[in-house]
Amino acid sequence: MDMETAGPVVLDTLSRACSQDASVLKPAEHQLQQWETQPGFYSIVARIFSNHDIDTNVRWLAVLYCKNGIDRYWRKTAPHALAETEKDLIRKQLISNFNEPVPQVATQVSVLTAKVARLDCPRGWPELIPTVLQAVRCNDQLVQERALLTLHHVTKMLASKRLAADRKMFEDVTKEIFGYVLSLWNGHLSHFLQLAGSHDEGMMVAVDRCILTLKILRKQTAFGFRELHTNPESVNFLGSIFPHLEAMLDCRRSLWGHHSVVEKCERVIVTLTKILLDVLTMHPNSFLGYIKTTLQFVVKYNFTEKGLLFERFAVNCFNLMKGILFSETYKPRKSVQEQETVSQISMEAHLMVKEFFTFQMLAEICRRLVLQYFLLTTDDLTTWDADAEEFCQEEGGDSFKYSLRPCTEVLFLTIFKEFRLSLTPILMEMVQSIHGPCDPDSLEAILKKDAIYNAVGLASYDLYDDIDFDNWFSSTLLGELRVKNDSYRIVRKRVIWLIGQWVSVKLSVKLRPTLYEAILSVLRTEEDLAVRLEAAATLRSAVDDFEFNPEQLLPYVEPLFSHLFQLLTHVRECDTKMHVLHVFSFVIERMGAMIRPYTAALLQYLPGLWQESADHNMLRCAILSTLIHLVQGFGSMCTNFHDFLLPVIHLSTDVTQDPHVYLLEDGLDLWLMTLHHSPLLTEGLLKLFNNMPSLLELGTENLRVCLKIIEAYILLGPRDFMQHFHSVLVSSLSSLMTDIRAEGLILILRLIELVFRAFPADGPRLFSPMLPGLLKDILAPEENPMLMSMYLSLFSRVLLQNQELMWSVLEQTAPHLGQDSQQALGKLLDLWCDKMDWVSQPERKKICALALSSLLTVNLSTVVEKFSSIINMCVEVLHDVCRQDEVTGVQIDFLVMGDQDGPPESGMEGDQEDNEHERRKKMLSRQDPVHSVSLKDYMVSQLTQCQQSHGQVNFDRLMESVDPDISSQLRMFCA
Repeated sequence: MDMETAGPVVLDTLSRACSQDASVLKPAEHQLQQWETQPGFYSIVARIFSNHDIDTNVRWLAVLYCKNGIDRYWRKTAPHALAETEKDLIRKQLISNFNEPVPQVATQVSVLTAKVARLDCPRGWPELIPTVLQAVRCNDQLVQERALLTLHHVTKMLASKRLAADRKMFEDVTKEIFGYVLSLWNGHLSHFLQLAGSHDEGMMVAVDRCILTLKILRKQTAFGFRELHTNPESVNFLGSIFPHLEAMLDCRRSLWGHHSVVEKCERVIVTLTKILLDVLTMHPNSFLGYIKTTLQFVVKYNFTEKGLLFERFAVNCFNLMKGILFSETYKPRKSVQEQETVSQISMEAHLMVKEFFTFQMLAEICRRLVLQYFLLTTDDLTTWDADAEEFCQEEGGDSFKYSLRPCTEVLFLTIFKEFRLSLTPILMEMVQSIHGPCDPDSLEAILKKDAIYNAVGLASYDLYDDIDFDNWFSSTLLGELRVKNDSYRIVRKRVIWLIGQWVSVKLSVKLRPTLYEAILSVLRTEEDLAVRLEAAATLRSAVDDFEFNPEQLLPYVEPLFSHLFQLLTHVRECDTKMHVLHVFSFVIERMGAMIRPYTAALLQYLPGLWQESADHNMLRCAILSTLIHLVQGFGSMCTNFHDFLLPVIHLSTDVTQDPHVYLLEDGLDLWLMTLHHSPLLTEGLLKLFNNMPSLLELGTENLRVCLKIIEAYILLGPRDFMQHFHSVLVSSLSSLMTDIRAEGLILILRLIELVFRAFPADGPRLFSPMLPGLLKDILAPEENPMLMSMYLSLFSRVLLQNQELMWSVLEQTAPHLGQDSQQALGKLLDLWCDKMDWVSQPERKKICALALSSLLTVNLSTVVEKFSSIINMCVEVLHDVCRQDEVTGVQIDFLVMGDQDGPPESGMEGDQEDNEHERRKKMLSRQDPVHSVSLKDYMVSQLTQCQQSHGQVNFDRLMESVDPDISSQLRMFCA
């Protein structure tokens, strides 16, 4: 692309790409996409966004295109990588553009500069930092602000690199510029504090510069020093944080009413507290000297009459206190192997914490946490009234880092666990103060009870020895649930939650029926929606308990399902429906087959819910999960709802349908479960298999479950399935085996082996095109014992069930080895002898021994030469599969199954389940030579035929070649 001539064309195309008219926009976007890989395109785009005379929207779009180009094409190894000359032009353009007048474009240019810096700085772009610092020192206010913005984004990007060389580079950059940025911060902060009292218009400019410089200092402090306490400038900065915090908090109070400035002040305050959090996390040793000051500061501004100043500040303060108590560095070391310096720091920190948290201090913090911060606010209650589902949304994960309520609860738990002996009497005193139902008309009393119950629920495990929960549950909590006053819903919701917290901690099994009745009482449709949702969650906790007894829940299943079903119809949000569905699923799973008579209503509702959730794939995943548990519970009766089930599976596993991206994993599990429990192969199930070839083409991500599904089909309807899909099966498996790891190859070979077991004569013929290639693989060096075991097992079945085919395979393979078929057989037998120890499962060993025994009657010179080796291997297997009968003393083959026997526990298949699929596996096992033929009897028969075939003299000569000990052992087994 010629830069001189193409610039106007690119500019015009970018202008058209900003159009609101789709007929203009789409062709322009397509043209820009075509240019993305053209040399010179991004340097033209850089010139366009740097030209302040061009329309702002066009320049903003130009920056975005350049950002995307850097992500894709800047690295030298990237396809269509940018030439060094073009990259140099872009870099020069970026550091000559510190006078961008539009803030939004300036931000994007700064981010773009940072992206380039992350890849090139400092070696490929040594002039970046000096140029930016020179611009920061400029007297031009706009240039200085834009340079600070760029320095902030560059610092943030460089600080994110974690390789040792990159960290060293960032430390070097920090050493060079930290002092200067610190002086800027101090100067801008002093200037702002001077202007704050006068309400000068320059306050906004000053505070914006404070924010930018402080953000730079934050990253450099956290990631730019090995040890902060050894650097005078960083020590000076950390020591100034608390006075600066005090000053900014006072400033925020004095400027109340100037909303924009107050908001900026709060950003400075929050960033200062974030720096403390970073240092506590990244440099706990350097934070040691600030522990006491931090704790005093947190208490002063959060646990006194000053109250809650603003949420983000309180959250960071609470996380600072929690971080100090939670830090492993500050916990006393018991091990003598600990480093002495670390132990000294731990002891100092421990003493400081112990001295600070006196009983009076703990009592005050505990009471304020519970009675001030745990209280539901007016906003909470307004949200509850407006949208109960939103109010019930749980905040999990790292929400304690950003949200006040979870942050407060985490701090309470941390303090309570650390000082349980001191705080338990205080909390128990609070519980006593609210004993019994309170005045339903007193909101203050209700909120206080809610807060205290919240604390008791959070600390349930720590209060195990201090609360007789059975008595409290029966005498008090059940009574609270019976108070049906509307305002008392707050207490009812909290009580049913509290029971859910304690149910697995200390609630007697004998009280479980009473618990289910209590849950039913607050699941009714006339109850508040938030209370009902909490009751559903408590039901899940009760069912999830180790001591759960399904028979105790059985009398309540029908009404519980009815109320849960009604709850499911009443909620609107996808997430809420998912939560309720998960309760359904869990109850169904835990109840097992007992659930069958009670799920008709759910089955009536799920088809409608499936249709309604067409745009909510995660809800559909929850429905699939529920259906999996339903199929498990229904067993063979699942055919009653195949009309709904099979279309759902088809949509979920059809790779031509967009939803499969979300539904495939659960859809495959449902497909497998349906096959496992179906009593016969229906036409609908057979048609469903048309989805499978495309799924196998996707690769190995879902290979295991796909192969299990094919296995289930082979067991469910072997004749019908193979008649329809044998060619598809062979071609799909052949294609998969061309490029696959050993683990995947083993899974495929197990499936082929299943076909051989189900069709002893036709199975090997069906896969005959693959067998020469497999034989070449087996004769090549193979160091995977499991894979070698599968190869030997597979060819054992071919040899045992279709010797004619085996000779054909040997004849096809021998020329590729430069041998004749007898030599190839000899090589195979040598390999068998060498690798037999790799076959670990008794079943596979036995099929190998049966196959080798079948050769004893074959009149081939190779077999005669290997006679003793064959006998050795077979006798070795006899030791593995025979046991002495306690009554007769005769050696019997324990793998042989009687009419009532199932496969031995050491069988080749996986986990056993009581379903139709397992029954079919047992039936197939009874037909398998491994379980239907006695190895010792078969060997006696083969040796007898060998004797007749070779004559007594030759047979005796063959037996003389066998080791005398082996011969003696053989006679013992065959006696």
